[in-house]
Amino acid sequence: MQITIAHLKRGERGIITDVSSVHIPLKLLEMGCLPGNYVELVQLAPFKDPMYLNINGTHLAIRKETASHILIDKIEL
Repeated sequence: MQITIAHLKRGERGIITDVSSVHIPLKLLEMGCLPGNYVELVQLAPFKDPMYLNINGTHLAIRKETASHILIDKIEL
């Protein structure tokens, strides 16, 4: 099973390994959602959607459906 940003729990971190550009809006790619960048789940909205992320110092809120298309390697602390 491949791990995606959607699998992260609050406070967990990972490194983006692959982005399916077909399902990811260009705006997210321009804001740093690219392979090799670090991602941390900062907070979840009350119904767990959207997800509030810190990607290399940029704070983004993305839908869980979109996050499920961004593959990561989880970083264990």
